[in-house]
Amino acid sequence: MINCIIVDDEAHAIEVLQHHIKSIPQLNLIASFTKPTEAITFLSGQQVDLIFLDIHMPEISGIEFIQTVRHENYHFILTTAYREFAPDGFDLDVVDYLIKPIPLTRFLQAVTKAQKAISQSKTDWVKNPIETEYFMVKGQIKGKMIKINLIDIDYIEGMKNYVAFHHNGIRTVALTTMKDIEGKLPKQYFIRVQKSFIIAINKITALDGNRVILKDVSSEILIGETYKQHFLETIKKKQII
Repeated sequence: MINCIIVDDEAHAIEVLQHHIKSIPQLNLIASFTKPTEAITFLSGQQVDLIFLDIHMPEISGIEFIQTVRHENYHFILTTAYREFAPDGFDLDVVDYLIKPIPLTRFLQAVTKAQKAISQSKTDWVKNPIETEYFMVKGQIKGKMIKINLIDIDYIEGMKNYVAFHHNGIRTVALTTMKDIEGKLPKQYFIRVQKSFIIAINKITALDGNRVILKDVSSEILIGETYKQHFLETIKKKQII
């Protein structure tokens, strides 16, 4: 099943896409938006594979939308009445470019391309699991770079303009922001539990009220109210009883 959303400032265009999507069992439409800023906010913490995206919108253009969220593994099918934007779209490696009004046959062709691209993306992730992923961060000694394997990270702590990676009993400080780091981490393995903490899901050993207990970590981490609902929803997916 492919989870998808629609982002288009025209209600009629959304209705057409909704009708087309309903005719394809493999597509699961989870939301539609007339405001791209609302869609960007929605994407945080959501499992979305495919985005049907208009280009010419007053708030943020489709091109700007892609540039904003391009660090995530989303696939895009652009929908527009303007052919001249096609080169910009393909420069951003979109799956397809549909010209309005969109006939169902042409829509099906685009979705078929998307299915292949999404399948290939998931295959590539299996070939390159978290065990092989890493960050290179600048150390405190000028010119020194430190390699941090994602599989070794217990949690990440935010400190104003710095973050501290807690990994293998080591604390490595880097000049970056929590927002930047959160965008680069695979959501299936890491989750933000409060403003200053991102934790590795596979290191969770227990929950005690609003506290998260991590393997081989002496300090417990509190779950912030802002992030509590999303955290609990994520954990409940693995709950047996």
